[in-house]
Amino acid sequence: MSLGAAAYGVFSVGDGPRRLGALAGDRVLDLSAAGIFAATSLNPLLAAGPAVWREVHDRLADVALEEHTHPAGTVRMHRPFDVADYADFYASEHHATNVGRIFRPDAPPLHPNWKHLPIGYHGRAGTVVVSGTDIRRPAGPLGPGEFGPTRKLDFEAEVGFVVGVPSRGPVRCDDFAAHVFGVCLVNDWSARDVQRWEATPLGPFLGKSFATSIGAWVVPLHALAPARTAAPRQEPLPLPYLRGDRPWALDLEIEIRINGYVVSRPRFADMYWTPDQMLAHLTVNGATLRTGDLFASGTISGPARDRRGCLLELSWDGRDPLPLPDGGSRTYLEDGDTVSISATGPAGVSLGTVTGTVRPHS
Repeated sequence: MSLGAAAYGVFSVGDGPRRLGALAGDRVLDLSAAGIFAATSLNPLLAAGPAVWREVHDRLADVALEEHTHPAGTVRMHRPFDVADYADFYASEHHATNVGRIFRPDAPPLHPNWKHLPIGYHGRAGTVVVSGTDIRRPAGPLGPGEFGPTRKLDFEAEVGFVVGVPSRGPVRCDDFAAHVFGVCLVNDWSARDVQRWEATPLGPFLGKSFATSIGAWVVPLHALAPARTAAPRQEPLPLPYLRGDRPWALDLEIEIRINGYVVSRPRFADMYWTPDQMLAHLTVNGATLRTGDLFASGTISGPARDRRGCLLELSWDGRDPLPLPDGGSRTYLEDGDTVSISATGPAGVSLGTVTGTVRPHS
């Protein structure tokens, strides 16, 4: 049995050192022991560029899985790469429209600029944590003279894109694959009451910066080829820097669970702005890329309630509680809740799962 397309991560066995690994089914291949690539994080591989990425992939195809592997359930996973910078976008028209209707019911739901550029903001690289890390309920200012633990803790189901090759200037849409190594799942935890109070006029800050969970495995772009699909029609026509010769999107089904219960199944193909447009916008002003940069899509939502990607939408900010199969309900997350987000696509494409459990504020 040999290893073909694989996801990459960082693992350890017992008290042993961190090693770069490749996942195939329920086995983790030690890339160092196999003589393929020795590192303690993905960053050296990310920086090596597309030619080396392809070489490593080709060598994996010749490896016998019976050698230098461990059962996936017996290893400890670590954050797969050192995050240089983190930016988060707001690329779902359905999500942005719902948020506008919730927060600004007497105004147009979309701001005038929304269909002209991919809205984004800068997050905190230092609070990006690997799947399985507990999330402490944050505190912050909640209104005039009020401070305390958030009462509106939320998840956001997102897809993240991991930069390998740095840039010195703007990156065209068609040059996406020359810089981006792969994809991982993201849960951008949010304190909605803190966010709502602080967000005007400069956008999210404390309500978003306390924690962002990422999947332990990064799936290389070439492994997502079966999930490539047509890009959505955009009206009005975007500016030239947001137009590529070969526009594309990704057909991924996201599954969100709270305490094991499925609460939503958004589709990434419903996103309005595409990954290459996000990267082009991120760099168009000359902002450079660094190895280990992470940018995420923003909440993935669709047109129906069962395709919304956060509790803000699923419970309509608490006004319409989300029923759970055990007879309970949620407006926002409670202490002890475990959120799991997974993603699959055609021909066996999988991004794995990103999981986090809410712990009380202390």
